[in-house]
Amino acid sequence: MRYARAARRAVIAAAAVAAVLALVYALAWTATGRSGLARSIAWGDADVDDYARFPARTISAYTTPYVYEKADGYPDALPATIALPGGKMLADLLAGSRTTAFLVIKDDKLVYEHYFNGSSHEAVQTSFSVAKSFNSAMLGAAIADGSIASIDDPVTKYIPELLERDPRFADVKIRHLVTMSSGLHYEEYGLPWSDDAQTYYGADLRGLALRRTFVEEKPGQRFHYNNYNPLLFGMILERATGMHVADYLAQKIWKPMGAEADASWSLDSKKNGFEKMESGINARAIDFAKLGSLYLHRGEFNGRRILPAEWVDASTAPVLPTGFASASGYGRWWWTHEAEGLGPYYSARGNKGQFVFVFPRKGLVITRHGRDFGGVDWSGVAEAVARAF
Repeated sequence: MRYARAARRAVIAAAAVAAVLALVYALAWTATGRSGLARSIAWGDADVDDYARFPARTISAYTTPYVYEKADGYPDALPATIALPGGKMLADLLAGSRTTAFLVIKDDKLVYEHYFNGSSHEAVQTSFSVAKSFNSAMLGAAIADGSIASIDDPVTKYIPELLERDPRFADVKIRHLVTMSSGLHYEEYGLPWSDDAQTYYGADLRGLALRRTFVEEKPGQRFHYNNYNPLLFGMILERATGMHVADYLAQKIWKPMGAEADASWSLDSKKNGFEKMESGINARAIDFAKLGSLYLHRGEFNGRRILPAEWVDASTAPVLPTGFASASGYGRWWWTHEAEGLGPYYSARGNKGQFVFVFPRKGLVITRHGRDFGGVDWSGVAEAVARAF
C-alpha cells in the first residue's frame, strides 16, 4: 500500500510538471513576436527553415545577373579520380548526408551543380554564419567609400553609449570585432537565456548589444568566437552609412557581383527591424558562390572593381590566432586554411554545414548547403575535390 501511494504521488507530480511545462511552452509561443527568450523556448534549436519564421528585409538584385559559363560536360564535369574520404562516390555522399546544394566552379566555369533532398536551383538556402563573410565584404566597401575611416577606428566612435557603461570599450576597435578578439564576454551554453541563444533569437538585437555586452579581457589578446561582434558592427554600419544593412549589401555587393535573384536578410523584429548580423542571409546557392568568385578574383568580378584587392588579401591571409593549434585559422570573418598540395585557401562557413570554399591556386570555388552537417568533414571533401583538378 505504501508503494502504491508513493507511485500515485509520483504520477501526480509528473503530471503537474508536464502541465507547467506545457503552459510555459504555450505562453512562449504567444510571445515569439517580441521575446528572444520565448523564441528560444518555443522554436528550440536553430534550423535552416528559420528564415520562414523571422521577418526579413529584401536584398535586391539587378535584372541582368552574371551567368557562369558552363563547362563541357556540365553538370557533371568533375574529374573521375576524386579520392573522397571512405572511398564513396560524390553523388552518393551528397545524397546521403542531408545536403541540399553542392556547386563546383573552376576558372569561372560551372562544372558541377546538383541539388538533393527536395532542393533545386531556385530554392532558398540560408547562410547561418556565412553571413559574417558578407559582413567582412561590407566593411571593406565602407572603408573604400569613406563611410568608415579605418578598421582601427574604436567602436565607441560610432557607438559612444558603450562608454557610459565602461570606459574600457574605448580600447575595442573594429579590427577586434572582425577578428573575433574583442575581449567581450560570451556564453555558449545553449540555454534559452545564454548569449548564444539570445544573439540568434533576440527581438531587439541593437538593445541587446548595447545593454548585455561587457568587457571581460583586454581586446586583441585571444580569439573567442562571439556573436556580439557582428551585432556591434551592424550598428556601426547603420550609423556610418545611414542605410539598413541589407540595403547597403544590395548596393555595394549583391548587385555589383551580379546576383541572380533577390535575397533576404532575416530581422529581429518587424518594427524598426535590425538584420541578424551573425546569420540570416537567405538566397540561392548560385549567388552564395558568387561571393567566393568575388574573393577569388581579389575583389574584381562581373567586369568591375567591387572591393579593394588589399582588403581581400588581408581578410583571407593565413592567420593562426592565439589558441589555435592546427592548420586552420581566422582572418577577417573568414576561416583560413593550409593543405598539402593546395596551399592556402579559405572558407565562409555556417551552422548546419553551410560552406563557401575558395582555393586560389586552383581557381576553384566550392559551395555546400545542407540541413545539417550529415556527419561529414566538408573541408576534407572540398580538399579532395580540389586535388582532383
